[in-house]
Amino acid sequence: MISFLQADNLTRHYQGVKAVDGINFSIEQGHCFGLLGPNGAGKTTTVEMLEGINEPTSGSIFYQGKPLGHRFKDEAGIMFQTTALQDYITVHETLEMFQQMYPRTTPLSDLIESCSLAEFLDRDTRKLSGGQRQRLLLAVALVNDPEVIFLDEPTTGLDPQARRNFWELLQRIKKRGKTIVLTTHYMEEAYVLCDDIIIMDHGHIIAQGTPKALLEEHFRDVVLQLPKADFPANCVQFQGQENGDVMEILSHDVNKTIHQLIELNVSLVGLRIRQRTLEDLFLALTGLELRV
Repeated sequence: MISFLQADNLTRHYQGVKAVDGINFSIEQGHCFGLLGPNGAGKTTTVEMLEGINEPTSGSIFYQGKPLGHRFKDEAGIMFQTTALQDYITVHETLEMFQQMYPRTTPLSDLIESCSLAEFLDRDTRKLSGGQRQRLLLAVALVNDPEVIFLDEPTTGLDPQARRNFWELLQRIKKRGKTIVLTTHYMEEAYVLCDDIIIMDHGHIIAQGTPKALLEEHFRDVVLQLPKADFPANCVQFQGQENGDVMEILSHDVNKTIHQLIELNVSLVGLRIRQRTLEDLFLALTGLELRV
C-alpha cells in the first residue's frame, strides 16, 4: 500500500552538524501526524524538507508514491509559525488576495464558515486578536483546498479558550479527510489532535506510534501527588521526585501505596492521582536539560 507522505532515510547536514540524521516514517491520508521534540531536535528542519522548502542532503520524500513535484505544491497548504500579513487591508481582502494566487481554490464562503471568520471580515489585519489572527492564517493555508496542511506551532501564544477553539477547527478539517502535519510544544495538544506522533532528539526519531500506544509501551504506573509539606522527611521507600511544592510518587499498585502512606500517618487530604501523560514521556525520553 502506497503511503500518502513518506520519508526514506532523510538527512540534512549543516556545516558538519547533522540536523536530521537518517530518519524514516510515513503519514497516512486523513491522519493528523505530530512531530515533537525539544529545541534543536531537528523537527523544524524535517518539516521544511517535507514542505519542499529545503532540499535533503540525502534521502527521499514521496507524496502519494511519487517525488515531490508540482502536484504536491498545488495540493499542500502551509501555516508557518510566523507569517507577516499585508497591513491596511481587511480580513476579507486578505483572503481574496491569496485566493488569486492559485488555480484551484476553496470558496471564500466555505473558508469563512470553517474558520469562523464572519464576525471580523471587515477588520484591519493589524487589529486582530491572537486567536483571530491564527484563524485567518489557517484560512490562508486552506485557500487552495489542500490535501495536506502543515501547521508549525499554530497555537503558540494563544489563551486556553482560543487554543481549544483552534483544536475544534482542526478536528473539523480532519473529518473532511484532510491530512495534517503538526509541530507543537504542547503535549496535551498532540495527545488530543494527533493520530500518530514521532518524538525527535539530536536528529533521530526516538519514539514513534500513536500517543496511547507509546504511553502503554513506556509506562506501567500512575502518579500519586501529595503536598510536600505532608510528606514525611527522609522517606526512601517510595519511588518519586519533587515537583515544586508537590511530591510525586510513582506507583504500580495504588492500593498498596495508599496503605503504606496511611501506615506512616501521612495526610491524604491533598492526594491527587493522575495517569501518565505525553509530557511525562517527552521528559523521560529527552531529559530535563533546558534547550535553547
